[in-house]
Amino acid sequence: MRRIYLDYAATTPTHPEVVKAMLPYFANSFGNPSSIYSYGQEARGAVEEARIKVAELIGARSEEIIFTSGGTEADNLALKGVAYANDRKGNHVITTSVEHHAVLEACKFLERSGFKITCLPVDKYGLVDPDAVRKVITNRTVLISVMHASNEVGTIEPVEEIGKIAREAGVYFHTDAVQTVGHIPVNVDKLGVDLLSISAHKLYGPKGVGALYVRKGTKLVSLVHGGEQEKRRRAGTENVPCIVGLGRAMELGGQEMGKEAKRLAHLRDRLIEGVVEKIDRVRLNGHPTRRLPNNVNISVDFVEGESMILNLDLEGICASTGSACSSASLEPSHVLLALGLSPEEAHGSLRFTLGRESTEADTERVLEVLPGIVAKLRAMSPLLKTPR
Repeated sequence: MRRIYLDYAATTPTHPEVVKAMLPYFANSFGNPSSIYSYGQEARGAVEEARIKVAELIGARSEEIIFTSGGTEADNLALKGVAYANDRKGNHVITTSVEHHAVLEACKFLERSGFKITCLPVDKYGLVDPDAVRKVITNRTVLISVMHASNEVGTIEPVEEIGKIAREAGVYFHTDAVQTVGHIPVNVDKLGVDLLSISAHKLYGPKGVGALYVRKGTKLVSLVHGGEQEKRRRAGTENVPCIVGLGRAMELGGQEMGKEAKRLAHLRDRLIEGVVEKIDRVRLNGHPTRRLPNNVNISVDFVEGESMILNLDLEGICASTGSACSSASLEPSHVLLALGLSPEEAHGSLRFTLGRESTEADTERVLEVLPGIVAKLRAMSPLLKTPR
C-alpha cells in the first residue's frame, strides 16, 4: 500500500538538493566557523553564503539574519529579546489568541516577569482586526506579535495593515512566518515587520535550524550567552550543515514557490469541494479564500478527530488534528476555540496539508475513503445521540 503524507504543516521531507548541499559539511568541511585557519574560514564562508540566501528571499540584508535552532527559539528570542531590551520604555506586549504556543508561552513567561500582555480575539475565520490592534496600543507598548499565517487553519493574517499601524505608533512588530516563508511571497519591508521567524523543516530543509530576521536598529538582548557568534545575539558554535541546508531550502523555495502554490491551491480546493460534497455536517475552518495554498482544516460533527486520524492511517493516509506541537494534548485546539467552535466541534477537526509529493490521486484517495470512515465512526458514536 502506498503511503500518502498529508501533514506538511507539521514537517516536510528534506529536499534532495538540500541534503546534497549539506553533506560536505558533516565530514570534509567540518571546521568551526570561529576558527581563523582554512577549515574554519571555509565553514564561515558557507554560513555567510547561507545568510545571504535567507535574506534575499525575504527582502532583508544578510546582517539582519540570526541563525537559531528553529522557529520556537526564533519566536522566544523575538519576544523576550525585545521585551527585556526595551523594558525601560514600557512593559506591554500585544498578541492574538491564535498564535503558535511558542509565542503564547513566551508571553505567559513575560507576564510572570511583570509584563502586561494583551491577547486579542479573532473572528470566526481566525482573522484579527487591525483596528483592534490600534485601539490597545499604549505609550507602554513595546512589541506587537501577530503570525503571518495559521499553522492550523491556514488563515493569512492582515500583517501588512498591522505593520503600518505599528510603524505609526513607533512599536516593534514581530511575525511568526514559519508557515509562509518559502511557500508564498514574504517581504519584510512590504509587511512592515521588525522581526520575522523562520523554520527550515517547514520548507523542505533539515530539522533543528531556523532564523530570526531582526531589522537594523531593533533593540534586542540575547537569550543565550557564552560566545561571540551571531554578533553576540545567539552564542554557540553554528550548526554549519543545517545552516547550509536552510540556505539551500530558501533558495529552492524562491525558485519553485509560484508554480507550486498554484498547483497546491488547485488540489486544496478540490479536496475542500469533495469533502463538503460527500460528507454532511462538515465545515471548513479558517478563511475560505484568504488561506495558505496547501491547508485544508475541517470539522466533522459527531466524530472525534483522533479516531479519523487512526482510521486514515490504516488506509495509508497521514493527516493530523491540528498543530504537531499539541498532538500529545487531550485539550481541544486553542485556535479552533478562538474561532468560536465548541470543544466538541474542535475535537472533531481534521487537517490535511499538501506538499511537493502531493498529487491529484492522493486527494481522490482521501475522498474515496474518508466518507466511509466518517459513516463508520458516526454509527458507533455516542455524540450522535447527544442533543445539540
